[in-house]
Amino acid sequence: MKISYRHVSTPEVAYRHISTPEDSSFVVKEFCQPRFTNTFHFHHGYELILIVKSEGKMYAGNKVMNYNEGEIYMFGPGLVHCFCNNSSPVGTDELAHAIIVQFTEDFIGKDFFDNLELRKIRELIQLSEYGIKFSKISSAVNTLFFQFQASQQMKNLIILLQILDELSLRSRDSVQLLTDDPRKIHYKDVDSKKLESVFKYVLENYAGHVDSKSAAALAYMNEAAFCRYFKKRTTKTFSQFVNEIRISHATKLLMGTDNGISEICYACGFDNISYFNRQFKIYQGTSPREYRKAFIESNVSAPSFRPTGD
Repeated sequence: MKISYRHVSTPEVAYRHISTPEDSSFVVKEFCQPRFTNTFHFHHGYELILIVKSEGKMYAGNKVMNYNEGEIYMFGPGLVHCFCNNSSPVGTDELAHAIIVQFTEDFIGKDFFDNLELRKIRELIQLSEYGIKFSKISSAVNTLFFQFQASQQMKNLIILLQILDELSLRSRDSVQLLTDDPRKIHYKDVDSKKLESVFKYVLENYAGHVDSKSAAALAYMNEAAFCRYFKKRTTKTFSQFVNEIRISHATKLLMGTDNGISEICYACGFDNISYFNRQFKIYQGTSPREYRKAFIESNVSAPSFRPTGD
């Protein structure tokens, strides 16, 4: 049994098959780049990702959310995803860093996970079709990712099983499903490039003006056809997608800055405070002010700032 280990310092293609040497059972990759390649892609197998160093926006299935270093993500077959990290602070040379493990369902043999002792791991693998985010990860789990080595084939296999076992036992408050129903989301290989261009356009411009006509041009479609296409592929309208990115950024600012509500509203691309408040409640179930208050009172990574009123 052979495990392929690759260190990647340059961008790869958008659509990544789990292509291993014929006798390899899974692949380990390590990305160290100024920026992750913000491309849409999906696999025919499974993927585990440890975010060692980076933060930014992540798209999975049809949802947008913030991601941070120290988190682990798991994606099942066909679940499109994309990480786009924030720019490094001016004057620094910080690199985005991630360790990725890709494997097929039968990487350790057909029906192996049907054994009673491994039912928790089997459930985890099945659940990954929705996409999973693991937070509150112990240092012991993170350390396992750094123990993969190119010349220790059997040990690498054991390490992967250890990681899967640890993740399968995580408490509910440290596990978040990323999509509601992956069966409603239909992507094809050819969708990756179109959606990549649109996603990049919105990420680079959400704080200012974003419109469906410009997005349609990037996808080489007329506006009406693009809007139908986008809704069919993502189950949401283009404007809903834009608002979701803006609201995800608003939550980050509410938790990490002392900026006023109005200032955050405009910084996220909204030009009307009432509309911002309505959209925030749609996506978060509460008002921006209540969201910030709940975050501070939770004492989870409580910020040292005092929020200013608006």
